[in-house]
Amino acid sequence: MARISASVYTSHVPAVGAALDLGKTAEPYWQPVFAGYDFSKQWLKEQKPDVIFLVYNDHANAFSLDLIPTFAIGTAAEFAVADEGWGPRPVPKVIGHPKLAGHIAQSVIQDDFDLTIVNKMDIDHGLTVPLSLMCGQPQAWPCPVIPFAVNVVQYPAPSGRRCYMLGKAIRKAILSYDEPLNVQIWGTGGMSHQLQGPRAGLINKEFDTNFLDRLIADPEGLSKMPHIDYVREAGSEGIELVMWLIARGAMNDVNGGGNKPKVLHRFYHVPASNTAVGHLILENN
Repeated sequence: MARISASVYTSHVPAVGAALDLGKTAEPYWQPVFAGYDFSKQWLKEQKPDVIFLVYNDHANAFSLDLIPTFAIGTAAEFAVADEGWGPRPVPKVIGHPKLAGHIAQSVIQDDFDLTIVNKMDIDHGLTVPLSLMCGQPQAWPCPVIPFAVNVVQYPAPSGRRCYMLGKAIRKAILSYDEPLNVQIWGTGGMSHQLQGPRAGLINKEFDTNFLDRLIADPEGLSKMPHIDYVREAGSEGIELVMWLIARGAMNDVNGGGNKPKVLHRFYHVPASNTAVGHLILENN
């Protein structure tokens, strides 16, 4: 049967992707950001996952205000890189895993979570920047990726609790898949940032640090944080952090599976463009 070996959490700042694409990673401003992923890149090479289930949000590229799914799973065999106004990023196309994605959709919908099944969509920096941070600039991504898009752009966004419980349902689906796959689940977006209005540029290091602490030690309690707390403390775009709770809800310890996960790597840096960058790797015990 398939298993979830680890969860990965990371910001997906578009300027980080641009810095990498334009060869700026060694510049003094950007070097500390990319250095925070040196361990992670080596770890991923050694882990060799068979599939990555990647939770992210679309930025009005695959979906517009005409169609706003709360949760959407990509079931295609491959996904093209979106043009976000400056041309597609120079990164490989994403190869999907239709069989596992279809199985997850079947299981999760039968568990009473309504998913939108997407057989064709382009993926943007929300998905490609995490892959770049963890993989560098390969000719091809190291394994198939199942894109899982969450609406955290247009209100109403799903609650942290809903995301956390969805992670549990996704775990159940993956563990019931009848192939011995090593699956990782990634939660992306955040951390604190606001892109508009009088508070544009807001970064709350205290909130971000506390969020990482609670994500490790008290995900159940963290899942009950209301939307208004995210917006007040982490900025209007800080709500992206609910996507991290999907990945955390899929870990063994919160599903009767024993000890807390092992914290393999933790990184936090301010600033990167106009946001805080957070990163965490948890391995199932």
